[in-house]
Amino acid sequence: MNRREFTVGAACTVALASLGLPGSLQAQARKPEEGGDFLTLDKRVPADAAGGKIEVVEFFWYSCPHCNAFEPKLVNWLKKLPPDVAFRRVPVAFRDDFVPQQRLFYTLEAMGKVDELHSKVFTAIHAERQSIDKEATIVAWAEKHGLDRAKFQELYNSFSVQTKARRATQLQDAYKVQGVPAIGVAGRYYTDGTLAGNMDHALQVTDYLVAEARKAK
Repeated sequence: MNRREFTVGAACTVALASLGLPGSLQAQARKPEEGGDFLTLDKRVPADAAGGKIEVVEFFWYSCPHCNAFEPKLVNWLKKLPPDVAFRRVPVAFRDDFVPQQRLFYTLEAMGKVDELHSKVFTAIHAERQSIDKEATIVAWAEKHGLDRAKFQELYNSFSVQTKARRATQLQDAYKVQGVPAIGVAGRYYTDGTLAGNMDHALQVTDYLVAEARKAK
């Protein structure tokens, strides 16, 4: 299926895997395999990480239940991030109706509010069942959480935020992201819950790929 035609369920291709349900313990114990646990990109993707750091990218979609389930695991993993690794989140847009949530993320980033409100977007959508997928509902949600409505809306519709959203889509295409959550490493490697078996193992694969990228420096 073309990824731009995905439903909510199909876009989140890792399905039960990303919920951290038991996978193959044998698969998790062995050395990650190229073509099985991860893919090596045919064409290297330029990284934004400064100072020669190894870049790790999480591709996500706020409306994906599996991204929501993965977020606490990712936050715990980030607490042990090595100093030579740079991490960033990238919201995907498999279809045009994903773009409002891309712009939500980059507006929060522009306002310095990602750390404070990123997880609350997931909570609003998946726990509180709020519909936050269009400009009007997004702006109303932001105002409810204490953000200046006029400033938020100005940034949301700014050239800078729109450009970042377009670049996010270009990056997802360069990494050939097929579903979310997914992880790109050093502009060279790609893994997700489908390849790795589950997202717990995908994080282990990510650690392995970071080590491989470190060796190649």
